[in-house]
Amino acid sequence: MQINWNFLKLTALILVIMGLYAFSNGRSSAKNVASMKVEFIGDDNLYLTEGTVNKLLIQNYGSLENVPKENIVLNTVEKAIEANEMVKSAQVYLTIDGELTSKIIQRKPIGRIEGDTKYYLDDEGKRMPLSNNHSARVPIITGNISGKSLEDVYVILEHINKDDFFRKSVIGIHIKGDKDYQLRLRLNNFVVNLGDAGDLEEKFSNFKAFYAKANKDETLKDYAVVSLEFNNQVVCTKI
Repeated sequence: MQINWNFLKLTALILVIMGLYAFSNGRSSAKNVASMKVEFIGDDNLYLTEGTVNKLLIQNYGSLENVPKENIVLNTVEKAIEANEMVKSAQVYLTIDGELTSKIIQRKPIGRIEGDTKYYLDDEGKRMPLSNNHSARVPIITGNISGKSLEDVYVILEHINKDDFFRKSVIGIHIKGDKDYQLRLRLNNFVVNLGDAGDLEEKFSNFKAFYAKANKDETLKDYAVVSLEFNNQVVCTKI
């Protein structure tokens, strides 16, 4: 019977590779967690600190350093971090040298509600608590705050943040009543009556055209109210 040496060599090579992998994996699993590291992805404004994350993990699991790597359930650790109200998502993994790394994306506030309860509105339109570590520079929302009005405010804020001029200029949104919103600007004393949250592209475009001309004519200081609530018009009330 002819022996197929090539087949035997291939089989032996596969067995050696499997053995080395099992040995390496066994040694890696037997190692303990040597250190912990927290990385925040994206925004530099830290509403959550590394110390807070480490404290959260200690409260849930005790000290994770020197714990065998095989005892760490990464998915469970991720869920514990994501349970914090400042966290949008988390990724946790172990490096070869035993470092437990947590990469965290924080929630992003786009408006601050100043009502009976104070909190942020985030970029998904959800409530986000204020932070003791950092105060976001976002438009202040005041007035008759309700669930429906906040839905409209979220739409308005989305349009503001898409436009560089409005993002730099608007410091507040006042809810005057049902479907009746007012913008407050950083460098001007007049208020902007927006009306409802409809036709925002057209309203914002009309206002920018008015602002450019009035700024050129040096007449911005003459106005008390600028209204955008009428169809394709900018109606101004002088001081």
